[in-house]
Amino acid sequence: MPQAKQEPRLKIIPLGGLEEVGRNMTIFEYDRDIVIVDMGLQFPEEDMPGIDYVIPNISYLKGKENYIRGVIVTHGHFDHIGGIPHIMHKIGNPTIFTARLTQAIIEKRQEDYKEQGKLNIYTVDPDKDNLQLGSFKVEFFRVNHNIPDGFGVVIHSPVGSVMHTGDFKFDPSPVGEKPTDIEKIKKFGQRGIKLLMSDSTGSETEGDSISEQSIMETLDQIIQGNKNRIIIATFSSLLSRIQQIIMLAEKCGRKVVIQGYSMKSNVEIAVKLGYLKAQKGTLISPKEMKDLPKEKVIIACTGAQGEDRAVLMRIANKEHREIKLIKNDTVIFSSSVVPGNERTVQRLKDNLTRQGAELFHYKMMDVHTGGHALRDDLKRMIQMTNPKYFVPIHGNHYMLKIHGDLAADVGIPRENILLPDNGHIMEFTETTGAITKRKVPANHVMVDGLGIHDSSNVVIRDRQMLAKDGMFVVIATIDGKTGKLVGNPDLISRGFIYMKESKGLVEQARKKVRKIVESKKVDSSVNYAYLKNKIRDDVGQFLYSKTERRPMVLPVVIEV
Repeated sequence: MPQAKQEPRLKIIPLGGLEEVGRNMTIFEYDRDIVIVDMGLQFPEEDMPGIDYVIPNISYLKGKENYIRGVIVTHGHFDHIGGIPHIMHKIGNPTIFTARLTQAIIEKRQEDYKEQGKLNIYTVDPDKDNLQLGSFKVEFFRVNHNIPDGFGVVIHSPVGSVMHTGDFKFDPSPVGEKPTDIEKIKKFGQRGIKLLMSDSTGSETEGDSISEQSIMETLDQIIQGNKNRIIIATFSSLLSRIQQIIMLAEKCGRKVVIQGYSMKSNVEIAVKLGYLKAQKGTLISPKEMKDLPKEKVIIACTGAQGEDRAVLMRIANKEHREIKLIKNDTVIFSSSVVPGNERTVQRLKDNLTRQGAELFHYKMMDVHTGGHALRDDLKRMIQMTNPKYFVPIHGNHYMLKIHGDLAADVGIPRENILLPDNGHIMEFTETTGAITKRKVPANHVMVDGLGIHDSSNVVIRDRQMLAKDGMFVVIATIDGKTGKLVGNPDLISRGFIYMKESKGLVEQARKKVRKIVESKKVDSSVNYAYLKNKIRDDVGQFLYSKTERRPMVLPVVIEV
């Protein structure tokens, strides 16, 4: 009896972004056609010593390279573009479809990875363009975020249409760009959205976003009539804020010094493409700043998160070669504090105020608004699109859960609200939608100066062990002829114990090593591999029995 033909299915597989803020990458697969949305990185967590950042695991795509019809990149932040240099050459270098500013940022970053070859990038106009990528028809809609040229995407498949919002907010009066295209979003909703995948980063916060125009008005209040030098720290990619700073500086006769490698790079690209506008002579160098009175200067810089080597931290620590803090400098933190950075930012604020700076930050006045829709706007997006199914994306599981609750509040049936983890395969037919029991690899892939590592890599595990319990080095010198120990074993501790305060333990460990070496039969040759392993195992067990910690034991056996 012939088997019944399986109903066509759309697979959606998130490889990142559903258990963290960052590492965003989602696969859309129908028959043999694959479209990818975003290819980002995630910054390292506390248990990732020495790691620069984390990228998605792409092992599912191995052998499918010829079926990838394109990569769509929603905007130019690193959590959406950061994986590109490490991944694209491994998946056959398919065409990237993105907006003009995003393209320029991607190409600029690729210059640091020339060995990976040139990228194929097609420039998208989200107001006009649509694409046919295999089985998928793709349309775009403009959104506001905190970088220009962001867009969301609607992927029309044979079983229904999926809207992926990208990072978005509703701002009726953005600075230097058009508002989110609400009318176009409504039209997509009227035509029918099978599944809405919506940004969850702001799902914990009540209300709706503060407009960039309001931020500009607050900054204007601080700057107008201020007789001191002004330093404004913000994110390097927050080009709308930098445009505000330039406009306000020109309004009150000040010059602007841009500081920070990434900020200078982004400003250079944005000015070249016309996304940032400045009168001739407004942007000056630190050298030119020295010839101006302090009330004629604004410094826009990186470092609002207290990063060690960012500009504001170097100024505060008196390590910046060209800019020194002046008493009564006005320092504005024009960003919110990213979770995990609270203590570092507080220490930075303390350091600045001890040196006589006057501080303003987002908890005091509206000097920052985020780039993500808050709860009222998230509900509005769901109501405008009226999807059959809902998948919250871009956030930790808790953020996804409360975004799912919002969807239920505005009428989406609970059974149609799906909360997958990274790697879960979701399948949709014309009549059904569900998270399957199947999962693809989505573990952390870590990047550092040495290359790319799987999270189970021995190098990473060694770093974690060293960071947690330190190391204990045992140096034993052996007479090559007799096999006897020469002198006392030398012991070195790093990050485990302070040896001067642990003399008893050190002497017991030294006796343990001496006993291990001397237990060898007199008439047998020295098996150095066995001896090292024996020292490592026995000393490690001894130290654990005394301290309940497991330092990395490194035996060094020297033959003389």
